[in-house]
Amino acid sequence: MAQVSELHAFIPVGGMAKRLQPLTLEVSKALIRFLGRPLIEYTILHLAQQGVRNFIFGVKGYINYRSLFDYFQEGHGISLKYGISPRISIKYQPNIDDVGSADSFLINLEYYDVNTPVIVAQGDNIFHLDLKDLLEYHEDNSAFATLVVKRVSDPSAYGVVDVDGAMRVSGFVEKPPREEAPSNLASTGIYLFSHDSRKICLDPDIRARKATLRRLDFGLDFIPYLIKKGYKVYAYETSGEWYDVGTPELYLESMMRIMDSGLMNNFFGPPIYEHGSSRLWILGQSQASIRRRDEILRKVKEGRIKVDGNVLIGRHCQIGDDVIIGDAYIDNYCYIGDGVTIERSALHDRVYVGEGGYVQDAIIARHAKILSSRTEPTVVIGVSIVGDNSVVERGSLLTNARIEPHSYVSREAALAKRELA
Repeated sequence: MAQVSELHAFIPVGGMAKRLQPLTLEVSKALIRFLGRPLIEYTILHLAQQGVRNFIFGVKGYINYRSLFDYFQEGHGISLKYGISPRISIKYQPNIDDVGSADSFLINLEYYDVNTPVIVAQGDNIFHLDLKDLLEYHEDNSAFATLVVKRVSDPSAYGVVDVDGAMRVSGFVEKPPREEAPSNLASTGIYLFSHDSRKICLDPDIRARKATLRRLDFGLDFIPYLIKKGYKVYAYETSGEWYDVGTPELYLESMMRIMDSGLMNNFFGPPIYEHGSSRLWILGQSQASIRRRDEILRKVKEGRIKVDGNVLIGRHCQIGDDVIIGDAYIDNYCYIGDGVTIERSALHDRVYVGEGGYVQDAIIARHAKILSSRTEPTVVIGVSIVGDNSVVERGSLLTNARIEPHSYVSREAALAKRELA
């Protein structure tokens, strides 16, 4: 029986993540800020806490590689940050072009001579999974591959598996129409492969498929191929939490669901303030950040800041008076002026919102400025995204907008965008 500590973890990080643009125009999707951390850090930490120490990032493209290597390097920093011992080891795909996530997987298995079971997890999902139980299930079934699945009400947005009574997978369909889905078991994009999965690298049919299609994706190609060739592929149904953060809408929906779940206590400990159905977390452990935290908490208790629902605030934030924050996340070093309302939104680090500003259902990326005043308030609503280092002029109204990094948005430009929409 293999042990969790023997597993390699493979995380594919490829493509330009167009669904999350403009957030991903200058940084890898895996490093987008989410509830105080880069997205991929949740996956790494969850696997490492269960004993996984060897990670391979299947990076494709310069931005993905640069972003991840510059942040994680070989794994020393994240190990020290979270007290992971022995430390984790992170390797990166060499500068070899691939034609999809499964091709990247095979390239790295061969390059790094991997001969252990491999857990494949996505960098834009947050999940809770019992790896020991999954590994035992996998080995009890003598499976070549085990797909982690979750029951969903609408399977049309996912890869969907068809299984027999023993949960052996007999079919896999990528994003079928709802009425044509063979089941409501959705693939989470988490796969466990056996120790000898490298042998697929030598399969002439796989090589021919790559040459013909110029594509080898897990869901579209690789899993259906394994099923067709008679490999033992099983489905493991998880009851744990699983969140897809692959679009702006899913980002905000997942953020609010997680803040309303027990995962928040796992990630950040108990809330610092609770009143009725409202809960508040404020991060930071240094003396300077604790002073800021205590100031915010005092204003909340005095009614100068109203917390509605679940709220996470990062380190070293300054928040004015007459502020309403509801079901929102405010990252480190943010400045929130007097009279601001922030609802169902995420503000990344170092965001500035001037007095009277109104932000609802929006993602404001790092170092952005929302200029506003009481007489000329700025409103950002309707699943809008304001890119890194952008400035929005006071008095602007943005609805369902996509503002690229380093932009200056005047009131006239905001009005024109609204009229075009």
